[in-house]
Amino acid sequence: MKTTSQTNYTPYQLKLPLELSTVIETTDAVYTFCEVIDHIDLNRYIVKERSNTGRPKYDAITLLKVILFAFMENGYASTREIEKYCKTDIRYMWLLQDRKAPSHMTIDNFMNESLAENIQDIFKKISSYIVKVENVDLNHTYIDGTKIVANANKYSWVWKKSCIKNRDKTFDKVTVLLGKMNEMLLSHCVKFEIRQEYTIEYLEETISQYKNILGIETSKFVRGRGHHKSTEQIYYETLLDLTNKLKKYSQHIKICGESRNSYSKTDRDATFMRMKKDYMGNDQLLPGYNVQLALCDEYIAAYDVQQYASDMDCFQPLMNKFNDIYGLYPEYPIADAGYGSFDNYLFCEEHNMKKYMKFTMFAKETEDPSFRSDPFRAVNFQLNDSGNPVCPNNREFHFLKTKSIKGNHYGRTEELWMCEDCSACPYAGLCKKTDGNRIVRLNRELSSFHKEVIHNLESVHGALLRMNRSIQAEGAFGGIKWNRMYIRARRRGLKQLILEMGMISCGFNMHKYHLKKLCREEAA
Repeated sequence: MKTTSQTNYTPYQLKLPLELSTVIETTDAVYTFCEVIDHIDLNRYIVKERSNTGRPKYDAITLLKVILFAFMENGYASTREIEKYCKTDIRYMWLLQDRKAPSHMTIDNFMNESLAENIQDIFKKISSYIVKVENVDLNHTYIDGTKIVANANKYSWVWKKSCIKNRDKTFDKVTVLLGKMNEMLLSHCVKFEIRQEYTIEYLEETISQYKNILGIETSKFVRGRGHHKSTEQIYYETLLDLTNKLKKYSQHIKICGESRNSYSKTDRDATFMRMKKDYMGNDQLLPGYNVQLALCDEYIAAYDVQQYASDMDCFQPLMNKFNDIYGLYPEYPIADAGYGSFDNYLFCEEHNMKKYMKFTMFAKETEDPSFRSDPFRAVNFQLNDSGNPVCPNNREFHFLKTKSIKGNHYGRTEELWMCEDCSACPYAGLCKKTDGNRIVRLNRELSSFHKEVIHNLESVHGALLRMNRSIQAEGAFGGIKWNRMYIRARRRGLKQLILEMGMISCGFNMHKYHLKKLCREEAA
C-alpha cells in the first residue's frame, strides 16, 4: 500500500490579496462611511491618556470606526457581534488596518469610558456634514416620539405616591410611640418633642438619648420563642424599625425626584409607562423611556431621551438640542396631538416658529361638525357689549376669579365665569350636569392658538406637512424598531440609553445617506 507522508494536508490553497480594498465592491457602504468619517476631526472627541506602565491601549479612532460602521450596517450591534465582525468580515479588517481584532470587553470599556461622553458631539458633526452635502431643509422638521421598554424587571416598581402615603402613616406611628416613651421617662424629667414630620437625624438622636438615659445594652436583648421582651426593648426596636422605614421611603422619593411618579429598582432612571404594544396583555405599566426624534428630509436632525411619558414636556428640550446643533429653530415644527399645549405654543412664539402641532381635541374639532358648532360650548358663547359671555338662553356670565394652572412654566391662568341664573332654563339638560349655576373656564389666548393651529393644518400646505410627518417620522421609527429590531433597550440608565440612541442615530443617518447615493448613481 502507498503511504502518505503529509499528515497536515489541506486541498485549499492559501491566497493573500495585497490590498483588501480590491476585494470590496466599490458600491459597498464602507466607502460611504469612510467619506463621512474622514471629514470629521475625531481626535478632539477621543481622550488619550498616556501611561508609562502596562500595555498600551487599543487605538481609539479605530475602535470608534468599527463601532459606528457596525451600527450603520445593522441598526444595533452588541459588543460580541462587533468582535465577531472584526474577525470574519473583510470590511472590518480593512478598517482595522492590520491591527488585531479587539475583544468585546475592549469595545465595551471604550463605549462606557470615552464614547458615552462624546457621542452627542460626534452625532452633531456627522449630521452637520450630511446636512451640508445633501442640502437638507432644516425649516421643515417632523417630530415624533415612542416608548422604549427599559432593560429592567417588570415587577420592580416603586410608586412615589405610595411612598408618600406610607411615610405619613409612619409619622403617625412615631408620634404614638414617642408619646408612650415620654410617659415612661417622666421620672427622668425628659420629654421628646412631638412633631408632625420627623427627620432621620432627629429620630437617630432620639434613639441615642433613649438608650443613654435608660442605660440600654443591646447585647442583652432577648429574642426567640420563650423569651419575654421588656418594654424598653420593645420601644427601642420599634423606633429603630420605624426610622429604617423612613430612610427607605425618603430614598425612594429622592430617586423619583420632582418630575417622576415612579422608577424601577433594577434601572432607577426608568419610569413606568403605558406602552402601545402590551405584550403582558393586562394593560400593566412597564419600565421604559420616551425617545424623541426630529427628522428633516428623512434624516435624524436631533434626538433626545426623556424619563417622562408625556410628549408635551419633550418638545422644548428637543428643539433646544436642534438649536444647539444647527444654530437655528425650525420654522415649521410638525407634530401630532401629543405636543400641542399652551407652553409649547408660547415657546414657538418666542422663537419665531409657526404652530403646526395638533392639540388634544384637534380631530374632534375638525372632523365632528356637531361638536365644533355646539352652541353650549363655552368657546362658542357670544359676547355682549360689556364683553361678558352670554349663553344660548341669553343669560349673562359674571367673572368669578382667575385660577393658575398647576405645573405651567409660563404662568398660564384660566378665567372662571358663572351664569347669573340657570333656574328654569329650558336648555339645562344640554348645557350643564349640576343643579347649581353653570361655571365655565375660559382661556382666550389658548383658544386663539387653537384657531391658528386649525387654520395652519387645514390648509393645503398643512395637509402636505401632516402627510410627510406620517411618512418620515413614523417611517424612521418603523425602520429602527422593526426593520432593525431595536424594540427594547439593551443598556441600563439614562446616560447609557442616550449613548445607544446616539450610535443608532449616527448609523441611521449614514445608512440613509448611502442609500440615497446609490439611488443617484443608478439614476445617472
